[in-house]
Amino acid sequence: MAVSVLANVSLNEEGFLTDPSVWNEEIAKALAEQEGIELTEKHWQVIRWCREAAAKTGASPTLRQITTGTGLSTKELFELFPKGPAKKVAKIAGLSKPEGCI
Repeated sequence: MAVSVLANVSLNEEGFLTDPSVWNEEIAKALAEQEGIELTEKHWQVIRWCREAAAKTGASPTLRQITTGTGLSTKELFELFPKGPAKKVAKIAGLSKPEGCI
């Protein structure tokens, strides 16, 4: 599934959307699948919060902002989005790479 949905979408060398305006939930599912993540309602809560925060500030939220805003612990975020949750959730949410992420 991931390949067909992403075939018509432009991604940069790190796998982030080059045009965030094309993002939709099908693209999110395909990007998550590439990361080995099956999205649950808890994932969607984080994704929606990050998209709302980015719409307000113009920047992808940091890990600290995500934990504060969602009420989830850093440990919970790492369980949902292993190996770099702020970067992974930004990618899946169609946002730019957060400041300070390698």
